[in-house]
Amino acid sequence: MRPNEESGVMTVAAIREGNGRNEVLFNERQQIFSLRATRASVALEGKLREALSASVPVRAVVNPRQGLVKAIDTPEEEELRAFQERFVLLEDPQKTMRIEVGRIDPTTFNIVEHYLNIPVFRLCRNIVPSYAKAKEIFDFCAAQSCNLPGPYAIPQCIPFQYVIDGCYARAHAMRRIIEDQYGYCCEKVFSFANQNMDRLAVNASNWGGCCVTWWYHVAPLVRVRVTIRLGALQLQFVIALVIDPGMFDKPVLLSSWLAAQEKVACSPNAHVSMYSIQPSSAYTPANYQGTAFNTDPGYADTDATLAAYATLTTCP
Repeated sequence: MRPNEESGVMTVAAIREGNGRNEVLFNERQQIFSLRATRASVALEGKLREALSASVPVRAVVNPRQGLVKAIDTPEEEELRAFQERFVLLEDPQKTMRIEVGRIDPTTFNIVEHYLNIPVFRLCRNIVPSYAKAKEIFDFCAAQSCNLPGPYAIPQCIPFQYVIDGCYARAHAMRRIIEDQYGYCCEKVFSFANQNMDRLAVNASNWGGCCVTWWYHVAPLVRVRVTIRLGALQLQFVIALVIDPGMFDKPVLLSSWLAAQEKVACSPNAHVSMYSIQPSSAYTPANYQGTAFNTDPGYADTDATLAAYATLTTCP
């Protein structure tokens, strides 16, 4: 492979037509890829469409810097077997919901007991007891960033500095920290740009200020108990906060996390089509509709992705 290229076994989520260049979306990559308008790309697209129709994986060579699919091949039997062993479908996924982020009322949307009455929340009750503890968890995760000199408190640093791709691995690594090290409930929140030519668009302000676009994004979601005092009155709520050091410098409300992915200055098609809160075991989408999810129970893909992206950066 040439410099800036990477190869892997992937499944095609969708092929979208628009703007004179067809877009290729893979379930195992959040980045949006394109095909150049060349004679060779016609054959590439044909192979991709066959794989999409047959729901079979391909071995793809992509260039993330250029956002291009460079080559497609049929995986060897051993590669297919390893791929199928690594990813296991999530049983009984939660519902994926359409959303208009601009119409969200943040004063109610983020309150778990009222608006976010998601069935998966019933599986775990050991929620984060305060915002201070949530910030402690966030700061610990952020301190494991590969752009920092270390030493790290975990075996493999987390490449928060590379937000072009890899959210699924970063989220899974943080899930391991939140659940195994801190012992609190953790879910995953997925956002999707899976209608028309929608795309999630963010400004990577922490990593050079360039624009980055995705077709999906995922991060850990924690439920946090907060107390508000109004004179002699004391109110307690459980709110949904997202831990995403690739985008923020602190835990943020779910509504804020979604809104940050609609930067129209980065793309006129910036729009969150749907979102979904899933068990923490959910890893990547398994289809374009966002109704099926893969898991990575042994953290094999997680650790491989973290290592592969450890030295990469977001902005040129």
